[in-house]
Amino acid sequence: MRDRSLGWTPFNTLFIREIRRFLKVSGQTILTPMMNSSLYLLIFGVSLGSQIQLSMDVSYLAFLIPGLVMMSCLNNAFQNSASSVINAKFSGDIEDFKTAPLANWELIWAIGLGGVVRGFVVGFVTWLVGQLFFYIYEGSILGVEHMGWLFYFLTVGAASFSFIGLSAAFWSKNFDQIGALGGFVLLPLIYLGGVFFSLENLNPFWQGVASVNPLLYFINGVRYGMLGISDVSVIKAAIISGGSLVFFFTVAFWSLKKGRFARW
Repeated sequence: MRDRSLGWTPFNTLFIREIRRFLKVSGQTILTPMMNSSLYLLIFGVSLGSQIQLSMDVSYLAFLIPGLVMMSCLNNAFQNSASSVINAKFSGDIEDFKTAPLANWELIWAIGLGGVVRGFVVGFVTWLVGQLFFYIYEGSILGVEHMGWLFYFLTVGAASFSFIGLSAAFWSKNFDQIGALGGFVLLPLIYLGGVFFSLENLNPFWQGVASVNPLLYFINGVRYGMLGISDVSVIKAAIISGGSLVFFFTVAFWSLKKGRFARW
């Protein structure tokens, strides 16, 4: 049980620890995503983008940038939380988590919010790279149409993927299982969530398949926040995204109690 006389000190300490942990390897957490984003923008946004026509009143480069921002944010939120727990397992630091004066939900949120911060940092870096490309090839700066919606979908998406990373790490026996989940499940879902294409370019069958992918609503929510356009209703996207956050938190909470990281 948590010692209430300590207030929020244990929670804040763990949260700050998570932030410092990924900042120590800034080359991996910031420079690598910057390079990846530059390659995506150069190959898809610039080289192939001129050949892709959208009915929306935006260029393909502008369409691509919000998707890359969200993809970077989700990937890094997942990786931060998953690597934090899985590294603690194999380094022996897991006992520190078990004995910390934190309730289960506080432990989940402290680590999860660390992933959210990393997701925001990398998402912002991706946005800056996108702005540079957009200014060079379009001659202007890409604005933000709805800052409130943009913040909502980035926060909910990053938190959801942080909780997924926690759940996976609680159950995983090794790093390979985490890598398999990220590479064979989450990454395809992100790519098929509308990062590189609009639903209008798919036939009705694949539109139906894409509509059951929750990441479609995360990505289109960010696109609506930045550009004011979306393949789906922003209200529907907000409800599904919020429901996904609750679901993934519940899974993380259950995994903490029942998985290989169980405190009891």
